[in-house]
Amino acid sequence: MAETQQQYITPEMKAKLETELQQLIDNRPVIAAEINERREEGDLKENAGYDAAREQQDQEEARIKQISELLANSTTERTGIVDGVAHVGSVVHVYYNGDEDDKETFLIGTRAASTGNKDLETYSENSPLGAAVAGASEGETRTYTAPNGSEISVTIISAEPYDSVKASTPRKK
Repeated sequence: MAETQQQYITPEMKAKLETELQQLIDNRPVIAAEINERREEGDLKENAGYDAAREQQDQEEARIKQISELLANSTTERTGIVDGVAHVGSVVHVYYNGDEDDKETFLIGTRAASTGNKDLETYSENSPLGAAVAGASEGETRTYTAPNGSEISVTIISAEPYDSVKASTPRKK
C-alpha cells in the first residue's frame, strides 16, 4: 500500500478541526434519537422529518470522514524545511516576469492550512503554479503552463514559513 504524503496544516487549524470533529461525534446520539423519533411517526415513505434527519446524519458522517482523513494525512511538523525555499506550508512572494510591478503573495498547501487569513490566496502543490515554484529558491525563475495553455514565468522574491507571516498579508501587491 502506498504511503500518503502528509499535508501541512497550522496548529490552529488542527485544533479547529479536532474541535469540529468532536462536536460532530458528540452529536451522533442526538441525530440517532431524532431518526428514531421520526421513525415512530409511521409511514417512512412520506415522512419529511425522517428524511431530513437521515440527510443530516449522512452529511455529518461524511464530514466526520473528511475531517478524520485530513487529520490522519496532515502534520504540523516542519521537518526538512529550508528557509528561502518554496515548499508546502510556505508563503511565497513572486513577481510575474515581464512586469515586476505585478507581484503576488500566496500559500502553497491547502485552504485548510490558511485558516484565519482569508486574504491569502492558496495554491495546491499539485496546481500548475504550486508545482512550478515548489523547491525554488529566492531569485530563481520558474515557468509553468497555465490552464489556458499559456506559458507564464515567475521569479521567487521570497519564501517563508506560513507561521512566521502576519495574518494581514495581502493577496496582491
